[in-house]
Amino acid sequence: MAARSPQRSDAPRPSRGGPRDSARVIGVGLFLAMLGLWQLATRFEHPEFILSPIEIAGHVVEALRSGELLAHIGASLVRALPGFVLGSLVGVMLGLLAGVARSLDQLLSPVVFLTYPVPKIVFLPIVMLWMGIGDPSKIVIIALACFYPCFINAYYGARRTPTIMVWTSLNMGARRSQIFRKVVIPSSLPLVFAGLRVSLALSFILLFSTEMINARSGLGFLIRQSESSLRFDLMYVAIVAIAALGYASDQLLLLVRRRILVWQEATSR
Repeated sequence: MAARSPQRSDAPRPSRGGPRDSARVIGVGLFLAMLGLWQLATRFEHPEFILSPIEIAGHVVEALRSGELLAHIGASLVRALPGFVLGSLVGVMLGLLAGVARSLDQLLSPVVFLTYPVPKIVFLPIVMLWMGIGDPSKIVIIALACFYPCFINAYYGARRTPTIMVWTSLNMGARRSQIFRKVVIPSSLPLVFAGLRVSLALSFILLFSTEMINARSGLGFLIRQSESSLRFDLMYVAIVAIAALGYASDQLLLLVRRRILVWQEATSR
């Protein structure tokens, strides 16, 4: 008797991304409601330094049209991106190696975990004495801040690699270098990307902190200059630019994460 072929179920499948889409719509709605309340509140008597969202949007468009804002954005990115790339790359590589090599773990982990709580901005005067007050000292401070989250997340990502996968690879004749490349690194990628997101946010925080000290360009410099000259319109423009850059950078990193971790996105649905 021939076996019956399995029939497809007619039951409706749950729509993909439903809860995520609902949460996104709710988040956008709350943000728009907040802007609406802000706009409504500015109709009443308020201090001069509080501008309405519509006024801020007009100043942003004007600053973009004049090219003044783009010049400061470019100066900030020239400092932030090299620091983020350098600090994250070194942190990820050393974290992965320390997670699998006991000798390197004993050498690096105590130093990293001991100095991690220290705010990295306090090292700026020392770095400036060594490297001057130019962009290299700011890039070094940003790289230093980005190093720690990437190291720690990569370290624990490597440590949490399933032992059964390592043993299986060894029994199949894989070399340690192959296990590191094909087992440890893929297993660590979710935590590595979590560390990269934290480092990306820290790169912007440290960027604007360093630009407020001995800088002649950049969004942090623009905020400090606007505050001292009572140009509150430019101050809001710089704040909006910081928020837009941070959000766009984070979304770009999430896009790269989804492309690389396709297997995790599929299993999490």
